Amino acid sequence: MTHCVLTAEFTHETNTFNVIKTDYEAFRSSRILEGNDAISARGDANTELAGFLDVARKYQWDLVHTISADAEPAGPVTRDAFDRITDKILAKAAALGDKLDGILLGVHGAMVTDFSSDGEGELLERLRRVLKRRIPIAVTLDPHANVTASMCENADVLISFKTYPHVDIRETARHAAELLHKAIQGSIRPKTLLMRRPMLEEANAGRTDIGPMIDWIEEAREHERSAGALAVSINGAFPGADVKEVGPTVVVTYDGEPDRHIAFAERIADKIWDNRENVLNKFYTPKESAEIARCYMGERPLIIADYADNPGAGAYGDATALLDALLKARVQNACFGPMVDAGTVNQLSNAKIGDTVSVSLGGKMDPRFGGPPLQVEAKLLRLSDGKLVGTGPQLGGLQFSFGPTAVISVGGVKVLVVTERSQLLDQEQFRAFSIEPTAHDVIVVKSQQHFRADFESIAGEIIICDCGALSTMDYVKMPFRNVPRPIYPLDKF
Repeated sequence: MTHCVLTAEFTHETNTFNVIKTDYEAFRSSRILEGNDAISARGDANTELAGFLDVARKYQWDLVHTISADAEPAGPVTRDAFDRITDKILAKAAALGDKLDGILLGVHGAMVTDFSSDGEGELLERLRRVLKRRIPIAVTLDPHANVTASMCENADVLISFKTYPHVDIRETARHAAELLHKAIQGSIRPKTLLMRRPMLEEANAGRTDIGPMIDWIEEAREHERSAGALAVSINGAFPGADVKEVGPTVVVTYDGEPDRHIAFAERIADKIWDNRENVLNKFYTPKESAEIARCYMGERPLIIADYADNPGAGAYGDATALLDALLKARVQNACFGPMVDAGTVNQLSNAKIGDTVSVSLGGKMDPRFGGPPLQVEAKLLRLSDGKLVGTGPQLGGLQFSFGPTAVISVGGVKVLVVTERSQLLDQEQFRAFSIEPTAHDVIVVKSQQHFRADFESIAGEIIICDCGALSTMDYVKMPFRNVPRPIYPLDKF
């Protein structure tokens, strides 16, 4: 018997402190692809859709893909954007009616809209209302999800990626799809439970390359091999969302009685809580980072992660504090990317390659977080439409665009100035604009962790800078109003 399965990807990680609303145009400029267009672009890469398709071919499903939509992390998603994208999914589900046997969704898990603190829960609730019967729904999540009770109630299967950097997206989607297939056939009746502790975030943002998360993930895999355990997810959470259901969670999708799975989830949640002060990263100030760069003598590049200004966590990407420190320290042979500044790109587009132009660079969105604009004399090296195809573990084979882009030289630093916000996690994001990262002594990337997947192999040393931008680890600087109190680290325990 051929099963009819509806699929969709709708992702956004919402930083509620970011003043830029995420409207429909933000999704359109990043990615809105429907049906076969989405399959052509994303069907053979490290994506949720690719994993769904792998299993669909295996079982010869009648797979109907509706939409793949995502926007760069920023402020709350507008009602207009949410409704327009969600309505595409709902309309197709309603049209299929009784033909529909199951639904697969690739979502993030930390979407906040301007009318709901739980975007994914809202999507799932709406889906349930249009479905004529209770068919199974399986959902993939980013491990920075703030998992909610509504998500668990309305989805039968919830499963997060197990790696950060997220190199197992396709694998996780396959896992979700296999469980959906079993649920459609009736061989399992999955349910999902979650455990949460009063924290904004796991101590190390859920990183899986070092630290205790390695052992916890192995315990999760071992539990998945036990009777009745279908999927175990350990979510580091997303602290940039000022919402009630924030914080790290252990999520277990299971079949049968819950008691053993509750005990397992409680045990791992307790470990996360007990480890709350064990921060592995050493965070340097911009001045300290610049001094390390000035004295660096390694054979391979020093990589500085501009952690707090990571556009991938909803920061503006235009913080200037680190670049300012590098210039003041007279650091040479460095590259820096990206600096998000559409106005400066537009100004430079009127210049000629080789011209020296006075520009006010960065710091325009909210100078309180990461520093004010820098007044610099910039030599224009390159202009581009910003388009590229990724080559690294995460972006490999996927089309990507920074929008109109300029490369400038300021002092001893080449700066990639872009229009569209995005973190830097793929070497091709430099190389496409004639910046060869391995030819530089110092590489600055606005990213927190994802850069490691493609840059760690070329690094002599990696250091982390907290420049005080919107994704700072100094949470007490952020105006939290909605998170439950007491909560660590805002309150003492």
